[in-house]
Amino acid sequence: MPYLIDPVVPIGTLMDVPQPTILTGDGLVLRPWTDADAPAVYKAFQDPALHQWHIRSAESEEEVRGWIEVWRKGWERERDAQWAVTDEATDRLLGRVALRDILLGDGVAEVAYWTVAEARGRAVAVRATTALTRWALDDIGFHRLELTHSVHNPASCRVAEKTGFTLEGTKRSALQHPDGWHDMHLHARVKGDGQGAEQGDGRPNSGAQTAGS
Repeated sequence: MPYLIDPVVPIGTLMDVPQPTILTGDGLVLRPWTDADAPAVYKAFQDPALHQWHIRSAESEEEVRGWIEVWRKGWERERDAQWAVTDEATDRLLGRVALRDILLGDGVAEVAYWTVAEARGRAVAVRATTALTRWALDDIGFHRLELTHSVHNPASCRVAEKTGFTLEGTKRSALQHPDGWHDMHLHARVKGDGQGAEQGDGRPNSGAQTAGS
């Protein structure tokens, strides 16, 4: 039975090219993960805040290397796309940003992120999410990006607001955390929304740049 509409993003758009490195234009780099990132990721996941909001812990660097392998394969399968967020000058790991649950035909994906404890207060999540969002909507052609977080996580709500993701509602008892079931805020950004979204310091972003991988 033929479809009456074309896919929003054609199959193969991601897998047929190497995963890009994306520059934020203000000192951050979004790059593919490598095995060498395992010690820094393991250290990041000793942080209780990541246990609370990302419901995962890391028992060893070897376990984390397995995660990184899965993250890399997500690009090839066009289901998830994961980037390490690093300092442009030093390549020090500052966090992670991702597109999860990708549906190319519908042009939809979910944005996710975390930052290491030492990098908080520097708008790293805002800057990285802004760059990833522009790449996904403007360069790749996604139509809608969603972002969800616990209603008890105001820091993530601020990231969503500062990156132009409109609050659309609350998903009741939608995700289990270590302390029980949480209601989740659902934010979304649709292609054409949020022109001129602001950075955490109140200034317009200079725009994301993409570098060859």
